[in-house]
Amino acid sequence: MKCPVTAGSLRLYPFSDRADLTVDPTYGDLRSKEPVARVRMPYGGGDAWLVTRHADAKKALSDPRLSIAAGAGRDVPRASPRIQEADGLMGMPPEAHARLRRLVATAFTPKRVRDIAPRVAEIADRLVADVIETGPPADLVRQIALPVPVTIICEMMGVATEEQPIFRAFSDALMSSTRYSDDEVEQAVQEFVAYLGGLLAHRRANRTDDLIGALIEARDDGDRLSEEELIMLTGGLLVGGHETTASQIASHLFVLLRDRTRYETLCARPELIPTAVEELLRVAPMWATVGPTRIATEDMELNGATIRAGDAVIFSLTSANLDDDAFPDAADVVLDREPNAHIAFGHGPHFCIGASLARLEIQATIGALVRRLPNLRLAVKENELEWHRGMMVRSLVALPVRW
Repeated sequence: MKCPVTAGSLRLYPFSDRADLTVDPTYGDLRSKEPVARVRMPYGGGDAWLVTRHADAKKALSDPRLSIAAGAGRDVPRASPRIQEADGLMGMPPEAHARLRRLVATAFTPKRVRDIAPRVAEIADRLVADVIETGPPADLVRQIALPVPVTIICEMMGVATEEQPIFRAFSDALMSSTRYSDDEVEQAVQEFVAYLGGLLAHRRANRTDDLIGALIEARDDGDRLSEEELIMLTGGLLVGGHETTASQIASHLFVLLRDRTRYETLCARPELIPTAVEELLRVAPMWATVGPTRIATEDMELNGATIRAGDAVIFSLTSANLDDDAFPDAADVVLDREPNAHIAFGHGPHFCIGASLARLEIQATIGALVRRLPNLRLAVKENELEWHRGMMVRSLVALPVRW
């Protein structure tokens, strides 16, 4: 780790290099003293406004004057070495982005998620049974956290689980911040696009009743998805449908097991699992850094800060979710906290479309474990756990347990 440093009066972002679930105390200082602060970004050669409070983040994330599309394809101040693509889903103009979300929503409905709930529970139960049969010690990342969402998204999209190494390799490259070079990322993208092109061509000739089939049939007032849009959305769902959820499952189990009274509480009161998952989503930071930079399209005010047209703005969802003004005793893990208006899945037009599926998978996984393995505990000391570095998502390499 490194201590926050400044360039003149500006803090250099990121404040420290943290891969685990600890949060740099600088965020707390900024929430109390300078909630919309100027910071010097590591890429793009400039400064940005960093938003750290919950209320400010919710307000600004829904403000159309702060645009990801306005910075897409440009070398704007940012946290990631890669420039946001102008033709990617996040970098699209608002109208095009909203159109694609409507089309995806016709295939990714709440009813579809509800209908697969029994199957999600079945998969989680089977994986836990396999862990019990194999015996301790077990690795909950390899044996539980990763296969649950991978199996589900493969089944929903009609993709063979044997093909998961293909999109796992792409996912690792896409979600890296510094682990892979630009050339390695570009090669991974080209290989994945070629794979998706072949997959979609086969599905057009052989229609299926799954998520890919629904995307192929999706229309918005007679407007079908183009080939490029289909590839983008199919790839995004394959990657987004497992990468972040797998990291969240492992992190949430770690939070429960590092203080076993939390795990024991859920064993005794499994009805608390839905509210507990919301609290775990709030307190266990998923992102290692901020998301894509937004550019102000006109002058505006935010909590006393004057943001000029053209200024870069970034948001720390992690900091917002630890705001005491929004969550009393925010640093505490309160498994029955209600209400809990966290923004772990974002907010506004870019709110995660797969949030309901992620919640379902996390709840089912924790439920299967507390029911079948009430004596579950960490098999190593907390400081012996290894976390992936150079990635956008905070994720454990392994989570060894015994019972």
